[in-house]
Order: sequence, then C-alpha cells, then structure tokens
Amino acid sequence: MDATLHLAQQPEADELLGRSPLAALVGMLLDQQVPMEWAFAGPYTIAQRLGADDLDAHEIAAHDPEAFAALLSEKPAVHRYPGSMAKRIQQLCQYLVEHYEGDAAKVWEGVKTGEELLRRLKELPGFGAQKAQIFLALLGKQLGVRPKGWREAAGAYGEDKSFRSVADITGPESLVKVRAHKQEMKAAAKAEKASGK
Repeated sequence: MDATLHLAQQPEADELLGRSPLAALVGMLLDQQVPMEWAFAGPYTIAQRLGADDLDAHEIAAHDPEAFAALLSEKPAVHRYPGSMAKRIQQLCQYLVEHYEGDAAKVWEGVKTGEELLRRLKELPGFGAQKAQIFLALLGKQLGVRPKGWREAAGAYGEDKSFRSVADITGPESLVKVRAHKQEMKAAAKAEKASGK
C-alpha cells in the first residue's frame, strides 16, 4: 500500500495513512464524534508517542490498557473520548492478531468480491455497516483495492464522483464538498425529525 491520502491534512500523518494499512484502519475507527482531520491524524500521533514510525498491531494488542489509555489522553488528546477509543483500538489490534497474524492488509488482500470484503470489514471491532462501507469505498477509490463488485458493496459511498465521505477526499476542495454534503444530510435529518416523520 503506497498512496497519497489527504485525510489528516498534515503531510506526515497523511503519509503514514497512505503506507500503513493499520494506520488507515485506526484512523477510520477514530473517525466519529470528532472532526475528520483530528481522527485521521490520530494514528501518526499514536506512533510518535510509541516512539515508532508505524503502528504495530502486536505491540498495541499487548500494551497495558491503562498505559495505552494514558498515551491517548496526553495533551493534545488523540480523540474527544481517549479512554474508550484506546480500548477500541486495542480490541481492533487484538482481533487482527488473532485472525490476520497482526497484518491489517490481510483483511483485504486476495479477497475476490466486494461482498466478502464488506463482510470482513464489518467483523472488525468498532466497524458497523456504514463505517465498513466507507472504508471499502476508500480502499477502492484511493488505495487500489477493487475486488469484483466493490462499488456495489460500498453502496452510495462507492458511487463515482460523489462527495459523501472520507473516501472522496483528495484535497482541500473535495473536503469542502464532503463537509457541505454532511451538513445537508444533518439538516435533512433534523427537518424530518421536526416534522414528526
């Protein structure tokens, strides 16, 4: 995996996301209830605090939970909820060690269909259906992982030339478009709730 991503909007953090399957997965895991850039800068911050140039699933899985939570809580915190996210990252890494020898890329390497890849992503701790579809779209659109039927499996997130999610962010311009789409969706949901539907 060697791609140029623009999710953290910080060169060093984006470089790590583009070369490290585990960093990309952890960034996606962190991408909730915080701005996207903050979430995707998280893997780089964690690697720095561990004194490494990449994340290691074996090391994180075996890390003392309290110490790992403290590492994420250091200022500036890696997430708005560093304690619960530390736990989730460790669960993800433990799962990868148990099922994929600690190699995050093995989640998608050699997968024949988009459906199979979506199933594997949904099995990851912390990855619900929507997060799995968004990550599948990111793999297909920006990281060259395109098993048969990947766009269909990613649902609306797989659509070409859409600006729905992190899968569509390739720079500052597309970031603005994705933000606008998300605000429209929130406003529509709010209006629907207010109308009592």
